[in-house]
Amino acid sequence: MEHCNKEFAVGIDIGGTNTDIGLVNAQGNCLSRANLPTSKYDDVEIYVDDLANEIRKLLSDNNLSIEDIAGVGIGAPNGNFYTGSIDYAPNLKFKGRILLKEMMETRLHTHVELTNDANAAALGEKVYGGAKAMNDFILITLGTGVGSGIYINGQMVYGHDGFAGELGHAILYPNGRTCSCGRAGCLEEYASARGIIQTYKELCSEKGITYDEGVTCKELTAMADGGDATAQKTWEITARHLALALSNAVTFSSPEAIFLMGGPVRAGHWLLEPLKRYFDEFNLSIFKGKTKILTSQLPANNAAILGAAALVVNK
Repeated sequence: MEHCNKEFAVGIDIGGTNTDIGLVNAQGNCLSRANLPTSKYDDVEIYVDDLANEIRKLLSDNNLSIEDIAGVGIGAPNGNFYTGSIDYAPNLKFKGRILLKEMMETRLHTHVELTNDANAAALGEKVYGGAKAMNDFILITLGTGVGSGIYINGQMVYGHDGFAGELGHAILYPNGRTCSCGRAGCLEEYASARGIIQTYKELCSEKGITYDEGVTCKELTAMADGGDATAQKTWEITARHLALALSNAVTFSSPEAIFLMGGPVRAGHWLLEPLKRYFDEFNLSIFKGKTKILTSQLPANNAAILGAAALVVNK
């Protein structure tokens, strides 16, 4: 990797609800943060104006200027590293193709890089986290959706069009649950936070158990800790779905490790123990025992920001 010699970078994590902005130093510490409510903006020009102003203010508050940073890295849904654009992101109000890299460079007059949020997280794991010494690994993000960043032979896999690595939309079960992508049976509908909750509600319905419509994954973990058999079974089933997808991923990339990050990972042993058991069961014999399943070593609150910053720290 080509390293930039400037000590600071700005990392931006664009989500459907909020945009998190962080000032990151060369050691991978997030020194200061700011936030914009993405969901309140209908006009992308106003959003980018405010985003640029927040960056200037963040730097000023830390006695820095644009000239003091290596650049701005952005992780965004449907972000394309090749084009620097956000392409038809379903959870953003800005529709169509947004040339965000160009728009930000015009306003800030500094180097800007953009990729999708899961790729940014994988890069963060490579630069600042547990994958520093690895050339072949996969990072899976579990949250509102399921994302993935894939490293093979020391390089991020982008594919010919910039959209490679959509393991969340690998079909597990034809004719399964309808996915937000318009197809059916994708991993995302079984291993995302909403997919996990759906599994819990289906189990409750089968058993005639009344459940809270607003139940969360965090609450499911607490229920499992308290001995709730249905919550425990939910994590077991989720682990099986995820293990099937991960064992399929191993067949094409033979990674040294698969890292997991995101809210559902905080279920700890309820998810990880059956996941490792099913993963070993499903793996092809030549791969058994070779790929570790690990949790991300990036600090959870700053992982996305660190990954985005790594885009410009390591070009």
